[in-house]
Amino acid sequence: MAIIELLLVLIVIFFICTTRDRRSSLPPGPSRLPIVGSAHHLPLKYQQHVFKEWRKIYGALRTSANWCDVVYLRIFNKPAIILNSARAMEELLDRRGYKYSDRPRTIYISELVGLTNNVTILPYGDQWRRQRRWFQTAFQTSTALDSYIPLQRRESVRLLAGLIDANQDGNDGDWVGIFLFKGLKHYVSALMMDIAYGHSVSCPDDEFVALAERAILGIIEAGGAAASLIDFFPFLKFIPAWIPGMHFMAKVAEVNRLNRQMIDVPYERVHAAMVQGTARDCFMTTLLDEYTIDGQVSDYDREDIKGAANIVYGAGTDTTATALTTFMLAIVLYPNTRQRAQNELDAVVGTERLPEFEDRASLPYLEALLKEVFRWNPPVPLALPHQLTEDDTYDSYTIPAGSMIMPNVWYALFRLLSYSKAEPRIDLSRCRAITRDPEYYEEPDVFKPERFLSANPERDPRDFVFGFGRRLCPGQAFGDSSIWLAVSRILATLDVTKARDPTTGVEIDFEPEFISGMMSHVIPFPCGVRPRSDKSVELIRALEAEEST
Repeated sequence: MAIIELLLVLIVIFFICTTRDRRSSLPPGPSRLPIVGSAHHLPLKYQQHVFKEWRKIYGALRTSANWCDVVYLRIFNKPAIILNSARAMEELLDRRGYKYSDRPRTIYISELVGLTNNVTILPYGDQWRRQRRWFQTAFQTSTALDSYIPLQRRESVRLLAGLIDANQDGNDGDWVGIFLFKGLKHYVSALMMDIAYGHSVSCPDDEFVALAERAILGIIEAGGAAASLIDFFPFLKFIPAWIPGMHFMAKVAEVNRLNRQMIDVPYERVHAAMVQGTARDCFMTTLLDEYTIDGQVSDYDREDIKGAANIVYGAGTDTTATALTTFMLAIVLYPNTRQRAQNELDAVVGTERLPEFEDRASLPYLEALLKEVFRWNPPVPLALPHQLTEDDTYDSYTIPAGSMIMPNVWYALFRLLSYSKAEPRIDLSRCRAITRDPEYYEEPDVFKPERFLSANPERDPRDFVFGFGRRLCPGQAFGDSSIWLAVSRILATLDVTKARDPTTGVEIDFEPEFISGMMSHVIPFPCGVRPRSDKSVELIRALEAEEST
């Protein structure tokens, strides 16, 4: 008995010592409590701002530097690492991608909502590799990208025509601002629907687009704090909706129904068209042709193809539209950048035609302006979290296997100056709102596209905003080119400015804001959208008529 008691004591001592050693080797971070871990330190909004402050707070604990680019916390039972520098992101997520390419389990999104075949959240494995190959073929080969150019041209002309129509209807600045946002979203939606399903979006209330938007909105609305808890405590998904505190599960069930419609309805239409021989070539038809054997597609392949086609729209639309609205906000707030880009376009392209991709290399200032917009407001400020598959070390710290890795892209590219804990939001009107990490950007508090035109240009922010390592967005080239074509053609033909008071003619100032969340959406703002000349209108109308035939 005495020997057994001694062994138990030694085991306890060993456990305490090893646990203490492990804790001492972890990166610094906020204090932890039983059960909740560090969750009580996390704000409900603008987490990237607090993570930036932690870089200073926990850096002060180090003797060799006053910063800390890795911070450790536990969110309930889940270890997490925040990466607060480009150096850490590149070292861990790019160079050690074989360890950092997994995704955390997302019970709410994948198991309850039903996005089970979503390449963006699939775990690192054979299914992910297969879908990754599909997307690389569809969005990274020169043949595929060249095939999309006629579609991009057509939809960009429709975008310009719609903006001219809104101006001619005599709308005020607030309405024009909302229409601008809707027009840009429609432009991207039309691109992605055509590529995914061969479906041409000809009107703003298109059935497929409306169905997808309802489902996506439902996923966002139902995914509150209570739903997020399920990712950390999986047993909660088995508790019925009538139990107090679980009423949100009824909403989740409704969202699951909408999601199934969003996935199934386009597939059924495409499949029926293929049977009739009327289907247009698209992402889905290509995959169905590849995996049809003796006239049949296996249940596994069918669901995988459905999920992959669905994410073409879901992932591509929101990020691209956010980048476009951010660009419009920037040229409204900084009209000198708009004017300089327009002067460059006039000199290179002229006024007799619209910009084409062949002109891009001859428009360096426009390219620099686009880079600065990505630096200014990265669409996904915290990127999508990665997950570590095995223990690792970084700067003498231990990073435990299973850790959720959160890259603070927002801080890697800039820092917020005006930050209120009571109601945090970006306030550009009082202080330009943002500064960049001076480790990478000179004069980081200035919106300055010229930083990318010097003999030694600063780091291209597109190295960060499209993801990292093996999880890099496969649609980066297509998204970037779609953004470029839209903004170059808008600048060439239209003036997007601050709205003016209809009585006094004075410019209407506004306070730009970004919505807190996974996506840094720009809140619609009042603006004026006017043709630069009668010739611009004539050009757009002529191209619109040509496209319609």
